[in-house]
Amino acid sequence: MNKLKLRSQLEKFFIEDIGEQDITTDLIFADDTNGEIVFLAKDEGVFCGEEIIKSGFQLLNNDLTIRVFVKDGEAIKYGDTLARVSGKIADLLKGERVILNLVQRMSGIATLTRKTVTTLDSGHTKICDTRKTTPGLRMLEKYAVRCGGGYNHRFGLYDGVMIKDNHISFAGSITKAVDAIRKNAGHMVKVEVEAETEAQVIEAVNAGADIIMFDNRTPDEIKELIKLVPANIITEASGGIQLANIADFRDTGVDYISLGYLTHSYKALDISVKVLWEKGDA
Repeated sequence: MNKLKLRSQLEKFFIEDIGEQDITTDLIFADDTNGEIVFLAKDEGVFCGEEIIKSGFQLLNNDLTIRVFVKDGEAIKYGDTLARVSGKIADLLKGERVILNLVQRMSGIATLTRKTVTTLDSGHTKICDTRKTTPGLRMLEKYAVRCGGGYNHRFGLYDGVMIKDNHISFAGSITKAVDAIRKNAGHMVKVEVEAETEAQVIEAVNAGADIIMFDNRTPDEIKELIKLVPANIITEASGGIQLANIADFRDTGVDYISLGYLTHSYKALDISVKVLWEKGDA
């Protein structure tokens, strides 16, 4: 994860939430009274967000004491203490919601990804994400997929060629689309082609695609189509694949299965922030 980019994003998130000031906190805690909060797991799953907690609170006040007790990708259970942060109460309260929102969501993605990888239970096929992410949060959501045991597909339109059905329709054919890419792109650029039919798979192979994605095909259809693909070409399956049916694709032989639901249909993991020390306690 790019920590410089993370800090920039967190700064924007805090500005969005705090605005000119945290009216409630600033009026109640105008002094430098210290306190401590704890992050507690309220459900079992996979933790993700260690750097969110550290960088987030450090950004608000570098003098805060931050202790994170779990690593990204580790399994957690109900009641586990995930982190403790102590220092100026005003800074604790200003940061908790933004940080908790991100940690809950990233842990939810990591948990769903781990469950998907476990359900597929394949020694060959890898699970990867898609571009179906929340605008502005792609880096964090894709990082969470990795923490859950998945892999990343391209990050955006800029770092990988993927020729989809609309590209093919406008270009006139798979061959014309691939030729245009090869003519204009550098030697480091790989070309992926989306294919639905036997004819499209054959054309993609002959055109020199590096990766062929079987789009919206059943496991049996993939088993037949993959026979047409030489071993040097990476294969991928996508479309219509959910947690409920992913085990059906275990023996198809594809190298990757890309899943949009990992980052658009996850449930945030239940984590709470509690006060450990209250003003006036002795």
